[in-house]
Amino acid sequence: MIALLLMGIQRFLYKVSAQRGCNSSWTTFTFMGTVTFLSAISLFISRGTLPSLPFLLFISLVNSLSFTLATLTHMEALKHLPGSVAFPIIRLNAAVVVIFSVIFFHDRLSGYQIIGILIAVAAIATLARGPNGQNTAPSTPQRGFALVSVCMLCGAVASISSKFAAMYTNKMAFMALSYFLGTLFSWAFRNRLVMEGGDGGHRDAVIIGVVMGLLNFAGFYAFLSALTIGPLSIIVSIVGLHFVIPIILCAIVYSEKLTPGRILGVLLTVVSVIFLRF
Repeated sequence: MIALLLMGIQRFLYKVSAQRGCNSSWTTFTFMGTVTFLSAISLFISRGTLPSLPFLLFISLVNSLSFTLATLTHMEALKHLPGSVAFPIIRLNAAVVVIFSVIFFHDRLSGYQIIGILIAVAAIATLARGPNGQNTAPSTPQRGFALVSVCMLCGAVASISSKFAAMYTNKMAFMALSYFLGTLFSWAFRNRLVMEGGDGGHRDAVIIGVVMGLLNFAGFYAFLSALTIGPLSIIVSIVGLHFVIPIILCAIVYSEKLTPGRILGVLLTVVSVIFLRF
């Protein structure tokens, strides 16, 4: 629940970055650099051991590349789609993770948890529909939905690789190396993602990135700690519902329309969280 709250607020800052026309790579570079610094300091203080360097390097590489692409495409998608559309659709990656978790990790779901996951999917479907109950896809830019699709797939890979890291290596070492590699990847894209008509918003991107890094450091560590003791399918399903927080904040701060359908989706989300905890 701590991860859900902190990551929800962090995701809202994706919208802030997009709204201000920031270069997504600069925001991501600063964000990941902040987490790298904090993780490295924490690892040094804790004097943690490294079980397997080859595995740590491999899992960090997979996680950093997938998470960086997910972050960049997420922020870019928010330049083309409203938050109330992009956030819930992206969360469909939870379904991919649940299927993988049941097949690979043999997670056993209780009846309540299955109902909770189904309600979560219903909440996402409800939130992804337009104000008149129609699907939003025909009237929204194709570029936005292409970016959302890439973000969904990369987000699922990032979550799955996080589970392996939480189980088999030092969490702080994984965070430090993964986010360091992510910092390098985001730097490589720095001249490619300047919003048309904007100056890249470097100053705003740096400020937003630092705040995102502070939130993510605490939120991602909480997420990894939960994965250490809980099933992947349930943890990802619960934490994945953090999209409700940026939707509400977008409605308050940027006056994005929160229709009765959106409100119903939020209520379904709350119910799903209750069922998933049994």
